[in-house]
Amino acid sequence: MFDYMTVKEAAEKWGITPRRVQLLCSQGRIEGAMKYASVWAIPKNAEKPKDERIVTGKYIKE
Repeated sequence: MFDYMTVKEAAEKWGITPRRVQLLCSQGRIEGAMKYASVWAIPKNAEKPKDERIVTGKYIKE
């Protein structure tokens, strides 16, 4: 698995939390990510997906 990185390594590389990386993997937003048992394998050359949580560009707390 030299061409892959762990969730923790991807989180450090992209500056986000490991849980967020897991969510992106489970949503199919990281191209080439594969799950082996309970561990995600993410290609080392994978790019960080665009953050699409805020659609309007402005956060409004209700």
